[in-house]
Amino acid sequence: MTKLTGKTVLITGGASGIGLATAKRFVAEGAFVYISGRRKDVIDAAVAEIGGTIRGIQADITNPDDLDRVMETIKTEKGQLDVLFANAGVGELVPLGEITTKHFDYTFDINVKGTVFTVQKALPLLKAGSSVILTGSTTGVMGTPAMSIYSASKAAVRNLVRSWAQDLRGTSIRVNVLSPGPTHTDKIDDLLNPEIIEGLRNGTALERMGDPSETAAVAAFLASDDSSFMTGSEVFVDGGYAQI
Repeated sequence: MTKLTGKTVLITGGASGIGLATAKRFVAEGAFVYISGRRKDVIDAAVAEIGGTIRGIQADITNPDDLDRVMETIKTEKGQLDVLFANAGVGELVPLGEITTKHFDYTFDINVKGTVFTVQKALPLLKAGSSVILTGSTTGVMGTPAMSIYSASKAAVRNLVRSWAQDLRGTSIRVNVLSPGPTHTDKIDDLLNPEIIEGLRNGTALERMGDPSETAAVAAFLASDDSSFMTGSEVFVDGGYAQI
C-alpha cells in the first residue's frame, strides 16, 4: 500500500472513529499525516497508537486562531498540503419540538461553519492536483427521526462540494464528499441504544454495520491519484442503506 507516498495530509477529527481509521490507512499508504482534534489526550493516544509518519495538533475547528495555528504549523514544517480530509463533525438526537438554539448552533458551527473555514484556510497550502474530502452522511439525503438538524448540516456539506468544484475551476484541486452509512464507532455506541443499532444493521442490504476501515479505504481512493477525474461527487459507503 503506497498510493499516498510523499503526500502530506491533514485529517480533522482524526483521533477517533472514521478519522482514526483513515489516519492509520493513510500512514500505511505512505503519507505524512497531521491529525487534529479538540482533546490533547485523545490526540496523543492516537499518535502513539498509529506511530510512524504522524503528527497531532490540538485544535478546535470552530476557533479561527486554532485553524490558523494548524495551517501555519503545516506550512512551516511541510510547505504544502496534498490532501485535506475535513472530517470533524458532531451529531445529537433531538426531535422536532425539543430543538434549541444551543443544539442548532453547536451542530452547524462544527459541521458547516467549521468545515467551511477549515477548507478556506487550507486553500493557500493546497497545490495543483490536491484532493479535498468532506465527510457527509446518508442522513443528508434521507429523513431520519430526531436528527433533522444534523441531517440539514450534512445536506449543506454536500452542496458545499458542488459549489466549490465550480469555485476551484482552473486550480486542478478536486473536492468530493464521502458519505458513510451505519458504521460501528464508539460515537455510535454512545449515541444510540442497541435496538436502534439493530435497526440500522438490518436497514443495510449487507445486513451489517460498516467498519471504519472500510470507509478509510474509500477515503484513500479519493485522496489518491486513482480518483484524478472526480470532483463535485458524493461517494456513499453505506452498505446500500441510502440506495435501496
